[in-house]
Amino acid sequence: MEILVNLDVMMAKRKISSGELAERIGITPANLSILKTNKAKAIRFSTLAALCRELQCQPGDLLEFKDDQND
Repeated sequence: MEILVNLDVMMAKRKISSGELAERIGITPANLSILKTNKAKAIRFSTLAALCRELQCQPGDLLEFKDDQND
């Protein structure tokens, strides 16, 4: 099982760059890149809330559960 971060999809829909989003939510572009590429092991609720606020979305729009056992 895996949790996927669909941040790149939402950023494209909102037409916002990585640098601009990172600055708005107060994280480094490198940490935002880790989230975008699904390399993150965890995410703080405060970061998730900031992403949702800036992208005007819900956590479920950014996070997706994929069950590898059903593939």
